[in-house]
Amino acid sequence: MAWPGLAALPKPQLGWLFASMASLAVIALVGAAAVSWNRGRARRGRLRLKQVGTVSGLFIHPVKSCRGVAVKRAEVTTLGLRSGDMRDRCWLVIKEDGHMVTARQEPRLVLILVASDNGYLTLSAPEMKDLEIPVKPSTKNPVWNCRVFGFDAPGRDCGEEAAQWITAFLNSQPYRLVHFEANMVPRNAKDFMKPFRPSDKIAYPDCSPVMVLSEASVEELNSRLERKVQIRNFRPNILVTGCGPFEEDTWDEIIIGTAEMKGIMACPRCILTTVDPDTGVMDRKEPLDTLKSYRMCEPSVNHIYKSHPLFGWYFGIDKTGTLQVGDPVFQII
Repeated sequence: MAWPGLAALPKPQLGWLFASMASLAVIALVGAAAVSWNRGRARRGRLRLKQVGTVSGLFIHPVKSCRGVAVKRAEVTTLGLRSGDMRDRCWLVIKEDGHMVTARQEPRLVLILVASDNGYLTLSAPEMKDLEIPVKPSTKNPVWNCRVFGFDAPGRDCGEEAAQWITAFLNSQPYRLVHFEANMVPRNAKDFMKPFRPSDKIAYPDCSPVMVLSEASVEELNSRLERKVQIRNFRPNILVTGCGPFEEDTWDEIIIGTAEMKGIMACPRCILTTVDPDTGVMDRKEPLDTLKSYRMCEPSVNHIYKSHPLFGWYFGIDKTGTLQVGDPVFQII
């Protein structure tokens, strides 16, 4: 569409006019961002905040059940933590019928290390040559209708080389590796666990975008065990120090960095916690048996947690943002 009068302007004046319009557009955008930032700051100024801890660790688990990656800084997205191309639990090992495979069935998955650089995901494992695959698989690759805890979840096949690598390492049956792409429809956390809200979305996590655990809770558990366990047994996203054991259970709403999160429910623990993260051997007993001796739910919520002991707390995302190790954890009171 031509604007009336523009054709009559000399070229120098026309260029000046467009430059002025571009400058005004930039100023408007900057002004809008400043207003938004100030509103956020003003809102926080109105809230009553209490520091309840400090972030001591951030972990992203790109491939479900494989070893997590410790990062210093992360984005909090609606689907969980992200650092660069690594998004939490957005890759998944599946059987050839589409059903998910985790360390519950294949404990040695925990031995696979994951790294990301220059648009590639690198998988490493004992006695295996490193595998590099594109973070974004070819759109020619098929999309699987995967089954995750009985619910459908899409995933783009990562190709034959990835399938052969995973299959060779686990050495049990043919497997595939799939990727949850940014434009795919996520699962509703509420479909699997009723306490979650309709706004809580996930890719391949069990049921929550973020899991928070305190160092004190792990230390308290270890005081009861002959053989100590590691943080990696529990696969949290956010590790917190400076609080007492199980205080994370009481944080209804928290602010970390520029992100805001809502406490939803306890994390019900399963046999996966008994897999040694250094050997990939499943014990099937500890620390699960000890947790069952003192971390069971109240009878009123047996229908939610059933026979699972509780350890760590699941959070939904109220406001996306960024956080980093060393950030204070504020509870909204």
